[in-house]
Amino acid sequence: MVSAFRVEVFWCAGTDGRAAQLLNQLSHLGIDRPSAAHVSNLYFLRGDLDHDQVSLIAEQLLVDPVVERYRVASLPAPTGATPEDGAARADGIIEVGFHPGVTDPVATHLLHRARAVGVQGLAAATTGTRYRFEGDLDPATLHRIAREVLCNEVIQSYTLGEITPAFVPDAAPSDAVEIIALRDLDDEALAGLSVSRVLFLSPAEMRAIRAHFREAGRDPTDVELEILAQTWSEHCLHKTFKAEIDYVGEGGNARIPGLLKTYLRAATEQVAKPWVRSAFVDNAGIIDFDDDYEVSFKVETHNHPSALEPFGGANTGVGGVIRDVMGVSARPIANTDVLCFAPLTMPDADVPESTLHPRRIAQGVVAGIEDYGNKMGIPTVNGAILYDEGYVANPLVFCGCVGIAPKGTHKTDPQPGDCIVALGGRTGRDGLHGATFSSAELTHETGATVGSVVQIGDPITEKAVLDALLQARDEGLYTAITDCGAGGFSSAVGEIGSDTGVDVDLQHVPLKYPGLRPWEIWLSEAQERMVLAVPEPHLKRLSEICAVFDVEWTVIGRFTDDRRLRVRYGEQVVADLPMAFVHEGWPRLTLQATWSAPALPGPQGVSEDDLEALLLSALRHPDVASKEQVIRRYDHEVQGATVVKPLVGVTDDGPSDAAVLKPLMTAGARGLALGCGLTPHVGEVDPYAMAWAAVDEALRNVVCVGADPDRVALLDNFCWGNPALPDRLGALVRATQGCHDAAIAYGTPFISGKDSLNNEFVDAAGDKRTIPPTLLISAIGIVPDVNRTATMDLKQPGDLIYVVGETRPELGGSLLHRLHGGLAGIPPAPVPAALTLLRALHRSISAGQVRAIHDLSEGGLAVSAAEMCIAGRRGMELDLNALPRSADVDDDITALFSESSTRFLVEVAPGDAAAFEARLADHPCARVGSVTAGSRLHVAGLHRQPVIDLEAADLMTAWQGAEIV
Repeated sequence: MVSAFRVEVFWCAGTDGRAAQLLNQLSHLGIDRPSAAHVSNLYFLRGDLDHDQVSLIAEQLLVDPVVERYRVASLPAPTGATPEDGAARADGIIEVGFHPGVTDPVATHLLHRARAVGVQGLAAATTGTRYRFEGDLDPATLHRIAREVLCNEVIQSYTLGEITPAFVPDAAPSDAVEIIALRDLDDEALAGLSVSRVLFLSPAEMRAIRAHFREAGRDPTDVELEILAQTWSEHCLHKTFKAEIDYVGEGGNARIPGLLKTYLRAATEQVAKPWVRSAFVDNAGIIDFDDDYEVSFKVETHNHPSALEPFGGANTGVGGVIRDVMGVSARPIANTDVLCFAPLTMPDADVPESTLHPRRIAQGVVAGIEDYGNKMGIPTVNGAILYDEGYVANPLVFCGCVGIAPKGTHKTDPQPGDCIVALGGRTGRDGLHGATFSSAELTHETGATVGSVVQIGDPITEKAVLDALLQARDEGLYTAITDCGAGGFSSAVGEIGSDTGVDVDLQHVPLKYPGLRPWEIWLSEAQERMVLAVPEPHLKRLSEICAVFDVEWTVIGRFTDDRRLRVRYGEQVVADLPMAFVHEGWPRLTLQATWSAPALPGPQGVSEDDLEALLLSALRHPDVASKEQVIRRYDHEVQGATVVKPLVGVTDDGPSDAAVLKPLMTAGARGLALGCGLTPHVGEVDPYAMAWAAVDEALRNVVCVGADPDRVALLDNFCWGNPALPDRLGALVRATQGCHDAAIAYGTPFISGKDSLNNEFVDAAGDKRTIPPTLLISAIGIVPDVNRTATMDLKQPGDLIYVVGETRPELGGSLLHRLHGGLAGIPPAPVPAALTLLRALHRSISAGQVRAIHDLSEGGLAVSAAEMCIAGRRGMELDLNALPRSADVDDDITALFSESSTRFLVEVAPGDAAAFEARLADHPCARVGSVTAGSRLHVAGLHRQPVIDLEAADLMTAWQGAEIV
């Protein structure tokens, strides 16, 4: 007999951290704190079960007996009714659960593990959370708490009182396929169809589809139309970067045949590094590590999903980029993350309607990153967090992953007759229209209209998939591999079989629950799935490996030799398209772009009267302030390869410039450095200058920790507004031109990239909000000897302090100007001799002549000096009169806060000073001070008067005092 039960698991051992955090969140909302809060986990179980079996499940699987207890209750037959608010109010209870069909990883694993403990009758499970508040909270306050803190109504529902569990309803398998009558539609009707079906295709693209099916003499199925929308989406096709662009801007007019071809790929081809193994081709860029191994690196964005559901968006962003590395047959060894939020202190009135508050977004995103990386056992070693009001409705979430593999093990050549194997998680309605949705601007109605794009990750399943794939790789069981990311099977199978052809039967795809229509199965972006091309004789061995790791796999079709994309549901053909039209039939865009220097506000009230207060303000700014409270949530030492960690210094709390990994324990002392450059505020002044500054910063960071500047590769990630607007596109052109010129100047190839466009929000009044033009440059460099690295913390009193690089009056987009309400000014300019300077510093580090080194970036010399004192718990004396600077740097505030590129603060032992100075003799380099035995930062100004004299403890208090998440 089918019964249903409710299991509540509650804390019983002192302070519950979840409850304490919840009370802290309520205080941020200005809600009078309840006297106490209690948080319980809820599990709803249905099947042929009795009370004893449910208790066994609870005791064996759900409860930590040291700190938790549980209670079980039978559930009545569902009536559709929910408790009245008045009845629930007396207890101050809010319960939250997932909508039916939303991926619930805990419930999925519970179904499987119940059988492992001997309970065979569990047929369905779902989970929820119970919150009970002590104190006099009225229903309106409880509703506010639920909506603003506890429940994301895109994927969840809540009740004041006890919630009714949302089991997925029983449904019969569906073979329903809709014929979309579009051959006879006019252009206006075609445009309406694109909107109503969430295709986000342009009028020209819709006309191309109409023409194709007119020639074919039939109308498309819904599966075929969805295939074309996915394949032609901005996310998958990068249409803007391949478009012809008529550009009017600095340097005159130009017809650009494509940004990717003309600037990014062209730079890589021109520098022609022989150690680049794959650039802009595979799921990730690949370079040589040594004679036997290669390393891969990919950085993705998951911005739109994170705006709707921060935890799930960031969580699956991490999972997706890990799968990108798995998709080039590599073992993931490190993650990176870079995040951009609106200020967490933003007043509620300034947050657009139907968007989440920045604080809630930040908390959810950080939790999502923590959850996936930590559970996968992959260290998160590098990143950044920046804040700007422009990110209020469009947070940016950059997720990166590095992998390593033996050379020659990545196969990309499926053969006709090979089996198409789906391996990993099951398919549900997760992430439908995720690829097309990324081509859209967000609006105040987005959450209600395309909530299906939200995905929920399951890192435990992905870890098992990884283990199985590595063994299959080592045994040579597959001829090609890719991951199911945006577009699901449509993208993965369609791309891997683009040169052969495929024949797929969707009836063979394992589903999370019945009732999915064929187009939903084909387009689902359910996570933790991979697609492999496997010769039939290898299936038996693959099955044995998957059984060991408890990974589900299924043959869903075969590769053919006719270059057609053929999809069936049993005997019914639901899609039959020529691969040439799918991948090459889209009409190339011609876009208009203009750029002119913007009129920006200048800083107000800049004064040298109190430089100490200004430095403390800079250290408190959330862009600069300590990120330790976030970094500590990420495991950055798992796998045991992290040589230079994200936090360094006497007590491991100083901000490392970059991370160093030794990925192979038995292969000498060779290592990898990972760093990044991100200067979006410079981008608001001039995107060309931003690109140079970001490339320079990324290189500075990895060189600081020992990377060879001649063995550094770059990744580009552009997050931009709507490219259909000429001014937005003009800025993008400027940025790609800067990337091209900087890459050639530094000799650094781009090996991978990703763009996220249409990061704009349209509010209820129709007003647009766009993000600052944001370019992330990620750097991966070879460290010849991990025993010859350097960190930024001061080491020894009596050591000498040098500034390397010239300081110029370059404050456009700087922290100093932003602290004074402006952006205008001269941005950092390219440094012609930057590469030779970096080489000289690298030789000094390799020779052991550098005890500490820190790049001068945000906040300039003042902030960098303070950070070195904080990390080393040492004092420093500086004399600005000795600073290498241009003649027009004639005031202390510019000398201290300029953000000119290619500059470093270096600690050198007295015995190494002569050799160090000799190596840097051809570059701006001067001794400007020393490390002191005390703990004060003392700075003498250009006219030799003291301008800063602060205790390291005061610097530390300011630096650690900002709210960052």
